[in-house]
Amino acid sequence: MMRHIISALVENKSGVLARMVTLFAARGFNIDSLTVGETDDPSVSRMTIVVRGDEKILEQIEKQLNKLIDVIKVYEYSGAEHIERDLVLMRVKADKSNRSEILQIVDILHGTIVDVSRESVIIEVTGDERKIQAFINMLKPFGIKEMVRTGVIAIARGK
Repeated sequence: MMRHIISALVENKSGVLARMVTLFAARGFNIDSLTVGETDDPSVSRMTIVVRGDEKILEQIEKQLNKLIDVIKVYEYSGAEHIERDLVLMRVKADKSNRSEILQIVDILHGTIVDVSRESVIIEVTGDERKIQAFINMLKPFGIKEMVRTGVIAIARGK
């Protein structure tokens, strides 16, 4: 199934997120990632939703979103030139024996150490899905104790 990044400009008011999520759930669409944030206009928020499905599913989703009264505009980035980012914070087991190796990996993949303790380090990484997954795969052998991700955000290139 193809991955689709949908961005919707919506009115920034209570209940909008609930209506969006209900729309997806009622139609059996699974959301891989959902982020919401205010835009430069405080009355408008941008929701970035990542779903998997074929073109028919994507078309259904876009039509349903455009029917919602609080939706201002819907964009679909999968076929367009765009920049996407996800942020991950992960706590990795780290002691004297492996700390320097972990620091090397973090440096090579342009991550940042944001906290250090005797037993672990907390690492921050920002990037696209491939970079984040590569980072996770590289650090898994050390023991990931905890991990949290923001979800994907995206913006069109150019324009």
